[in-house]
Amino acid sequence: MHELSIIYSILETAEQEVQRHGEDSMVETIELEIGELAGVEISSLEFLWPAAVAGTILEKAVCNIIRPPGKASCGSCGHVFGIKQYFDPCPQCGSHWNEIINGEELRIKSLTITCAQPAVAVATDTN
Repeated sequence: MHELSIIYSILETAEQEVQRHGEDSMVETIELEIGELAGVEISSLEFLWPAAVAGTILEKAVCNIIRPPGKASCGSCGHVFGIKQYFDPCPQCGSHWNEIINGEELRIKSLTITCAQPAVAVATDTN
């Protein structure tokens, strides 16, 4: 089940980003982009997520997953079309020589990090 290792990799990256922003920082939201052709079982990832991030900086973060659809360009006729599997034929000419142009994404698209900063007193001159 490689979904668990994917979660741990996401967690490691998020921890590195939070460290750059200071000790009191935390992740509010994380947006993942996982293409339909990325080979990730989303239901498994969603099932494992709560247990894998428990006690970490992602424990309270809202996780949003974006699923870009698969898209290919036919190597024979150049037609661009949607695909569900790698070897779907071109609907225009039937060729299987296709170049995947979308749907293999597996990345953190964004992190919303909040930084707890102490209140700063500002002196104003009223004269």
